[in-house]
Amino acid sequence: MADGATASHRGWVAPLCWLVVALEGFDIVVLGVVLPSLLRATDWGLTPGTASLISAVGLVGIGVGALSVGPLADLIGRRRTMLIAVVTFSVLTLLCAFATGPLVFALLRFLAGLGLGGVLPVALAMVNEFSRAGRGGSATTILMTGYHVGAVLTALLGRLVIPGLGWQAMFVIGALPALALVPLIAARLPESLPGVDRVTPSASRNPVSQLVRGGYLRSSIAFWVASFMGLLLVYGLNTWLPEIMLAAGYQLGAALTLLLVLNAGAVVGLLVAGRVADRIGIRTTTIGWFSAAALFLALLSIRLPGVGVYVSVLLAGVFVFSSQVLVYAWVSRHYPASARASALGAASGVGRLGAISGPLIGGALLGAGIAYPWGFYAFAAVALLGAVAVVGVGREDAGDRDSADTTRV
Repeated sequence: MADGATASHRGWVAPLCWLVVALEGFDIVVLGVVLPSLLRATDWGLTPGTASLISAVGLVGIGVGALSVGPLADLIGRRRTMLIAVVTFSVLTLLCAFATGPLVFALLRFLAGLGLGGVLPVALAMVNEFSRAGRGGSATTILMTGYHVGAVLTALLGRLVIPGLGWQAMFVIGALPALALVPLIAARLPESLPGVDRVTPSASRNPVSQLVRGGYLRSSIAFWVASFMGLLLVYGLNTWLPEIMLAAGYQLGAALTLLLVLNAGAVVGLLVAGRVADRIGIRTTTIGWFSAAALFLALLSIRLPGVGVYVSVLLAGVFVFSSQVLVYAWVSRHYPASARASALGAASGVGRLGAISGPLIGGALLGAGIAYPWGFYAFAAVALLGAVAVVGVGREDAGDRDSADTTRV
């Protein structure tokens, strides 16, 4: 049982972390929603190239935040770190509404990214620490549905809000709920100081060192590679699937609908993957999920008639998105509690490099005129590399068994 947690407060962990991840999903996706308006704002003179740079700068900020927050959370506690992260990204997101030009806007997105990057590792660590024994996989995948709910709400609100109130209103809408959530986090989220699994005082002072010693180096590298591949797929497909489908000869309406189907499959996959992992084991499930993602991505290279293409895209979504989340779930149970947030932060931070690479690879294939069918072959190969990577996670020190995690309640 985590220290300092009352029974009443433990019940708040999952819903509060879910809400924070939903707000993170809102803030990450909001840039794509407002870009059409920003590109047409004559006073900024924004170009597609500059817009891509702003997007990349924001992702770099998220990566830096993810890499930095883990050690902080392992040293000062999850609750304090969560408060810092939420306050940081909500205030800076609000300031984006008042940006006077692309340079200021990019700087604010980078700084907001530092807080955004810190949210997910801490939320993942907390829901795993407070989940019931044997339910770590489900706890992780259910948490990640919050991201997709936030993303969908962002798209819907953009259609309703921007025509009447302008793009600035979207950043105000994204920031105010986060600021309102801060007092609730301060009052109800229990502190989780991972003292149970600490072996030595030096380990507690330097949780990062635990990722590369004591037999964990091999596993850490495997997780980092898998996270890179997983987020490359997520961001690459979300960015370029409509364009690739247009190149394949589908109509624009169908291509955009397929993007919605892909993300609907993601939610289904998240709900299913966690339960499967809890039943047959996280190792088997993660390898199987990446392998299935490779298969269904390769099948998308075949132009299917009628409903067939929708079924194929749905199945690809089921396995692609939840493969990455299963990596997080595995990381959460693989390392001791004293290094859990650091391990999650490292996996998320390295994965952000894949998030940047995915859109670049897709764009290069489109520019070369070979996105269809070679784009799907390339993405299938990436998924296969993810499967190969997680095979390399060491068994001798892995916390694959729920009994290895003594912090669960």
